[in-house]
Formats: sequence, structure tokens, C-alpha cells
Amino acid sequence: MNQATVDLKNPDLYIEGVPHEVFTWLRRNDPVHWNTETDGRGFWSVTRYDDVVTVSKQPEVFSSDRDHGGHRMFDENVVGIAGMGAKATEAPMISMDPPVHNQYRRMVSPGFSPARIRGLEERIRARTRAILDRLGDRRECEFVAEVAAELPVQVLAELLGVPQEDRLKLFEWANSMVAEDDAELRKSPEAAADDLRAMAAYSVALWQDRRAHPGDDLISMLAHSTQDGGMSMERYLGTFVLLVVAGNETTRNSISGGLIALAEYPDQRRKLLANRDLLPSAAAEIVRWISPVIHMRRTAIVDTELRGKKIRAGDKVILWYPSANRDEAVFTDPFAFDVARAEVAHLGFGIGQHYCLGARLAELQLRVFFDEFLSRYPDAAPIAPPRRMRSNFVAGIKELRVRLR
Repeated sequence: MNQATVDLKNPDLYIEGVPHEVFTWLRRNDPVHWNTETDGRGFWSVTRYDDVVTVSKQPEVFSSDRDHGGHRMFDENVVGIAGMGAKATEAPMISMDPPVHNQYRRMVSPGFSPARIRGLEERIRARTRAILDRLGDRRECEFVAEVAAELPVQVLAELLGVPQEDRLKLFEWANSMVAEDDAELRKSPEAAADDLRAMAAYSVALWQDRRAHPGDDLISMLAHSTQDGGMSMERYLGTFVLLVVAGNETTRNSISGGLIALAEYPDQRRKLLANRDLLPSAAAEIVRWISPVIHMRRTAIVDTELRGKKIRAGDKVILWYPSANRDEAVFTDPFAFDVARAEVAHLGFGIGQHYCLGARLAELQLRVFFDEFLSRYPDAAPIAPPRRMRSNFVAGIKELRVRLR
């Protein structure tokens, strides 16, 4: 394989997992690398930790705004959400720059305050136990559908204040929004558009209900926010889509990937079993190791330079989080899975103004889940290779057969 000419856009590269050998070569030889596209204008690949931080913290130079292309590798100002086109859909908060982004972030952030997240811990533990109770005395399970997907979608339903029986709708809609490159999960443009319309109708009904009957859920908070003049109905839809996708995908895949990592590194599993005080650092290490979001995109809006490469206004710039999280210049022995690692903050949740609002909640779910799961199934391990999503965006695991006992 000629690492210098590999097209990192190609979703086939990720079917067997992140192509770390390619990223390692780029970090060492061409850390700000021009990637040509057969069906596009090309993009800069940013693969080193410090450079990802630099780009992420300069929105005045590197924009996330939909008007400049948005946060995905494709041009969101053309495609919009689910292929419906930008004119038919509002930009989510993740596709905004300051100061507008900051306004919407301030409206959402109280729902993820430290006190609010701490208050969820016992309910998350109860949900985890109930999910594991359903496995009964079985020796094997399909881990993704039966276990890993259940906890985050149940927690999301609780946060949004929707009936638990509606959680499968949330799960289905989340997959529909990110599975455009996977033939098994991808829906037709018409079906994806139908999903988006159904999600919009559902979210509007929630908004109207909470306007009339407010509660203590996240939708009530958004519907009644007075911060910066309140949230418009149009922007609310983009925020709802973001919450549904982010609340499902990252935690589900971190749980599945975490089980694989602990099985591949039994010494680390034994260390965690012997010392539950390591659960916080283990949760962070799982996210570093998995890097559930593979890339985010920025667009240069002025001419600039990075590591001697001249980046022109209008150039796409792709931030590769799995590469940054294996940077040898930052992490000691980065290809070792270490549940006690605490040296440097990983970039699995991003950094800068777009740092994931749900990071504390995701790590709480990981801590609680593996505390409960390892108590019951200390030797659980995959019995077949995982089936991964064909995607350059989400490190998704579609199926994982696991021996529990």
C-alpha cells in the first residue's frame, strides 16, 4: 500500500477498523497531507494532535459553518441533512460558528451540567442492571443490539422526556442520519427523507407539548429557554437531530469497542477488576482507543499556513481524531491500551468551542456500565470478529457476538 496516495475518504478503508498504519505514516512523513478526491476538489488531512487542537481553536480561520460546507466531509450547504438539501433543513449547532454557535450552546448546556449528570448516575445504574438482567443465564449474546445500543438510547429517551417505547424510533433515526455509506444500513434518499420528516414531526409535537406542559426534561428546557432571545423552531429541529445522533452513536460504539479492548488486553481487564477506582481513567482510555467519531471537517475562510503547508481560503480541512489520539509525540506508548492512563486529555470528544456537550454523560455511562458488566461477566469476550459500519465518519459496530460466560 502506498500510504501517500491512499484516499482517506474511501469508506472501504474502515470496514476492518481504523487504518492506523496509514495514519502513522502520515504523522511521521506528511502530517498535513493533501488528499485528492476523484469526485471532489480534495482536502487537507490533519493527523497530529497539536495541529487538530490548533485548527479546532481557530474558528475565525477554520469554519464549521454550513455556509462554508459544515462539519462533514461532504458539502452540507448543498446536501443538507439526509440528502434533503440545505434549503429544506436547518443547520445543527455543530455546523455553526461563534457567536451564533455560542448562543445555541448556552441554551443546551444547562441540560448537561455536572450536577444534572451526577443526578442521573443511580438511574443509569438501574437501567444497566435491568438490561443485563434480561440476559439471564445465557452464555452468548449479540452484544450490540441486546446490550450496547440499549443503555444510551434509554438514557436519551429519559433526557428528552419521551416514552421508553419510542426509543427504537430514536435508534432508527440516528442510524438513518449517519449510515449513508453502508449498503446494509443505507436507506434510499426517499426513505431517509421520510425519516427526517418523521423526526421533525415528532420533535415539533414534543415542543408544542412542552410549551403547554413543561417538565424537567431537555425538550422543556429548550422550548422555554430565554437565553439570547430563545431558540427558534427552525434551529430547534437541527438541535434535536444532533441530540438524537450524538446521544446514540458515540456511547453505543464506545461500549462495544470497550468490550473488545478489554478482551484483547486481559491484563488491563484484571487491573480494572481489582481496582474500580480506575473506572474514570478506563472510560477515558476507551474513548481515546475507539475514537468513535472518526473525523470532523473545517473549511479555511482565509489563506493560512499549517506546518509549512499553504492552505487557501475555501480549502476543506479534515481533522482525524483516531490519528491524533495515537500521536507518539503526545501519548506514551499510544498503541497500548492502558486503563490507568491519565497523562493527556484525548480528543475523542473534540476540543475547542465544539467540545462535545455530552462528554460527561458518555463517560458516566461507560463507567457505570463496565462496573456492572464486569461484576457479572469478568471473562466476556467476542467469539467472532465485529461487523463494522462502512463509514469514514463513525467507528460503528453493527454486530458483535460475545461469549458471556
